[in-house]
Amino acid sequence: MSKQALIIIDIQNDYFPGGKWTLDGADAAADNAARLLEAARKRGDLVVHVRHEFESADAPFFAPDSKGAAIHEKVLPKEGEPVVLKHKVNAFRDTPLKSTLDQHGVDKLTIVGSMSHMCIDAATRAAADYGYDVTVAHDACATLPLDFDGKQVPAADVHASAMAALAFAYAKVVKTDDLLGN
Repeated sequence: MSKQALIIIDIQNDYFPGGKWTLDGADAAADNAARLLEAARKRGDLVVHVRHEFESADAPFFAPDSKGAAIHEKVLPKEGEPVVLKHKVNAFRDTPLKSTLDQHGVDKLTIVGSMSHMCIDAATRAAADYGYDVTVAHDACATLPLDFDGKQVPAADVHASAMAALAFAYAKVVKTDDLLGN
């Protein structure tokens, strides 16, 4: 029998209005992540919270022990839910994430969080490479506009491009309502 987990990546205060690195759609994505969190808890699925902290106090965001690096109130962990601290983009790199999933016999993952084109992309690809059956709730993820070669790429395009690439070969990419059966 398949055992699944919800992985909530980097839904942290600095990504919200008033934070140091505000993302487009952070509130809406966190609201959808909270809905998935509630459903996962009701089902008894493993919930793993991943929190990014840079190792230097002069980091542009997620400085060690800062309010900005704290998990946002919309998706706070409950007692007993693992919280994985990471210092790199990939949530599996140099963390106990894989061993935590394996200890619980998890083979199916739903991934949500921020940023779509960075940490969500890296964790999803790594999870697929490790052999997990991966789903990404695309409307429970957020990102920001980027500049490349003198061109500004709107956040919606950055997000769509990241999700399209993941859907091509790494994960099922679906809406929160589809996962919740709405």
